[in-house]
Amino acid sequence: ISFGPQARQKLDIWVPTAPAKGPRDVIVFFYGGRWNSGDRELYGFVGRALAARGYVVVLPDYRRVPEVRFPGFVEDGAAAVAWVQKNIPSYGGNPARIHLSGHSAGAHIAALLTLDPHWLRAVGAPAHSVRSFAGLAGPYDFLPFTSDASKAAFGQMPDPKPSQPITFARKDAPPMLLLTGSTDTTVKPRNSSALALAQSKLGARAHTLFYEGIGHSDIIMAIARPF
Repeated sequence: ISFGPQARQKLDIWVPTAPAKGPRDVIVFFYGGRWNSGDRELYGFVGRALAARGYVVVLPDYRRVPEVRFPGFVEDGAAAVAWVQKNIPSYGGNPARIHLSGHSAGAHIAALLTLDPHWLRAVGAPAHSVRSFAGLAGPYDFLPFTSDASKAAFGQMPDPKPSQPITFARKDAPPMLLLTGSTDTTVKPRNSSALALAQSKLGARAHTLFYEGIGHSDIIMAIARPF
């Protein structure tokens, strides 16, 4: 389904087959790929796994580097959430109970949409409908830019702080669950612990889960049935 005019502004929806007594909570899940790769068709396993738990699941694509740089992919994420708020009742979802999630670069996008309300306001979407955030191996506090991928996505910024979710830590943010593997060398676990600490110091709800011996790809593969 298209949520915008661009070729990559499309999303898939996964709906539980079991009958529901009322509108279901909705998870919008953003996949990772260093902001320069990935496709929603590769993440049907996420849709199946979460729909089996009773959620309506939305998997959006977004424009990637080099077609766009920051904030293009975040703007696409906001547009997808705005589409969900307006249209998800047709698929049995509750537009007032949206949960944002993602892996790696997708967790970065979802975290910014959760913490910085201006992205959703810019597309006319009420930020209060986002009820929680769950991030898998997300980069939330990764200055300075050292990897080629981060330089390509953010290196043009005169002030890089707006690209960092931790910049927007706030007391009234939705609850956050930050999951990471202890052996992740792509996005270091300190990203999760730093954001959780910043949120906790402000009195917000943030919880971390560290999985021993799990790497950057392992944590998302574990959602797939074969793993």
